[in-house]
Amino acid sequence: MKNENGQPLGIKGLLGLGLDGTDGHVRISRGPNFYLFGGSETTHEKMQGFAVKFSEGVDERGKRIEDLNKRELEEIFEAAGEGED
Repeated sequence: MKNENGQPLGIKGLLGLGLDGTDGHVRISRGPNFYLFGGSETTHEKMQGFAVKFSEGVDERGKRIEDLNKRELEEIFEAAGEGED
């Protein structure tokens, strides 16, 4: 991602942390643009859904996450969150 002056910000991916897991399971998921840790089964599934949509949005732009500008990243986040609770 780049700032308004076109300088890279060093964004490497989306990090998701679920803090509501109480069942003893250690949930970890990763993809080309995200790492997800923890959470209850429901929370982790929601994070996975968002992260997959996020990664698809990055891929649709034909860019690496490092090459996105702020506006593009905001658009991808918005689209990935549509239909979320």
